[in-house]
Amino acid sequence: MSRVTSINVNGKDLRLDVDGERSLLNVLRDELDLTGSKYGCGEGQCGACTVLIDGVATKSCVTNTGNVGRKKIVTIEGIEQNGKLHPLQQAFLDAGAMQCSYCTSGMIMAGYALLQKRPNPSDDEISRSMNGNICRCGTYQRIVTAIREGAKALQNGAR
Repeated sequence: MSRVTSINVNGKDLRLDVDGERSLLNVLRDELDLTGSKYGCGEGQCGACTVLIDGVATKSCVTNTGNVGRKKIVTIEGIEQNGKLHPLQQAFLDAGAMQCSYCTSGMIMAGYALLQKRPNPSDDEISRSMNGNICRCGTYQRIVTAIREGAKALQNGAR
C-alpha cells in the first residue's frame, strides 16, 4: 500500500508520512500522540480502540490508515470542547462507569456514535450498540446508565 501523507482527525487536516498498511490506532498513538484510544486485543474484538470514522464506530486497531482516505476521524480527544468534557464523558464519571478505565474511551466513542443516530435510545438499543466493546471490570450496567444519562443531558441542551 502507498504512503499516507495527510489525515483528518478531530476536525483538523494533519500532515504525516506513514505506510498505509499501519493500523490507524498505531498512527493515532505513535505519530499524532493521541493516546486516548487504547490497544487491547489487536484483533478488533474488545473495542478499546474504538474511534469514529465518518460517524461510524470503528475498531482502529484493524483499520489500515491507507483505507481511511479523506474520511473524518474523531477520537476521544476530539469530543471535548474548549476544555470541557462532553456530556457523555461527564455522565461516565458521574455514573462511576469505569474502574480500571482501560475500555472507557472505546465505550464512550461507541456510545457517542449511538447518540448521534439515536438521541433517545432504549436500554436494549444501548446494549446492542455496545456489543463488541468489552469491559474487563464488568461495569456494564453503569455504562448503560451513563449513556442513558448522557442522552438526557444532550436532550436538555448540554454541550
